[in-house]
Amino acid sequence: QGHVVESGGGLVQAGGSLRLSCAASGRTFSTAGMGWFRQAPGKEREFVAAISRSGVSTNYADSVKGRFTISRDNAKNTVYLQMNGLKPEDTAAYYCAVSSSGSYSYSPVNYDYWGQGTQVTVSS
Repeated sequence: QGHVVESGGGLVQAGGSLRLSCAASGRTFSTAGMGWFRQAPGKEREFVAAISRSGVSTNYADSVKGRFTISRDNAKNTVYLQMNGLKPEDTAAYYCAVSSSGSYSYSPVNYDYWGQGTQVTVSS
């Protein structure tokens, strides 16, 4: 899983929606856990959501539960983050991460490969 590319960020008004995509190269994508993290200016990187290798199990940060949905398509080596009800405090660079061990935990130390990030800006 050497190459991870996020897309789908942009500028949206509060209450709007965006869908982020993350394409990961490699034939072992279906055995990897996948996660989304975000980092706002002046703040530490924080966990957003993660999904198990099969897609059956997910984890979410409390701040996004009920608004964001993570999903994956192993046939396309892609993971998605559907973001609804966006708030100005969701403004951040969003990063996709790959866990070769299959972890889908909230801790960034369990992830081996990271994308370059895609910016999400929510205006009030």
